[in-house]
Amino acid sequence: MTVHTFHLAELPPARTSRALLRPPSGTTTPGLEHAECLALMRLGAPTVSPDRLQLRRVAMFAQWRDEDAVERFLDRDPLGRQLAEGWHVRLEFLRRWSRLAALPDLPARAGSWGRDEPVVAVTVARMRLGEVPRFLRWGKPVERLVRDHPGTTLALAAFRPARTISTFSVWRSVREMEEMVHGRSAVEAPDRHAAAMAERRRRDFHHEFATFRFRPVSEHGAWEGRTGIVPV
Repeated sequence: MTVHTFHLAELPPARTSRALLRPPSGTTTPGLEHAECLALMRLGAPTVSPDRLQLRRVAMFAQWRDEDAVERFLDRDPLGRQLAEGWHVRLEFLRRWSRLAALPDLPARAGSWGRDEPVVAVTVARMRLGEVPRFLRWGKPVERLVRDHPGTTLALAAFRPARTISTFSVWRSVREMEEMVHGRSAVEAPDRHAAAMAERRRRDFHHEFATFRFRPVSEHGAWEGRTGIVPV
């Protein structure tokens, strides 16, 4: 059964650079269907800032044939063993909006969910480089909205030069995530996400863009001293 994972770890900058340049693939890693390796960014950080490309902190989002493939990677692969020292969550795919060429076989919807259950959201986008200034203008308020939202237990962004950007957020409930998306949260300027999405529809920032919704299945390790990031 297909499983997705999202990993966070602190690595030497040279190791992160190698992962960005040559991410694992199905050719090198049995059972891996696709992986995105990225350097972390701090949501809402200034555009010109060390926090916008943190080469000591790496994220990997991956799709696997089954959990046995995940275990082999974490146990035997040099990068996998380093990621195993960090934190990761295993995920059950539920829904997608739009599509990535790298993940062509995911259906639009694969399950049902309760509005009060925890949920994980992942976005992956390939930027139009000429649209980056416009994207930052509209995207930074959304970054701060998600970062500071009382419904998230973890929210971050990651980047792979020159044009791939991803966001990852863990939500206490589907309801709180959907309220944020539609601008109905009880927070300051709740319509920031909805406004940015309207602007993207007017003129797209990206060559391709997809949002994925997952049910968290199991959590492993610790991140920045934290465990229990996924609500129970």
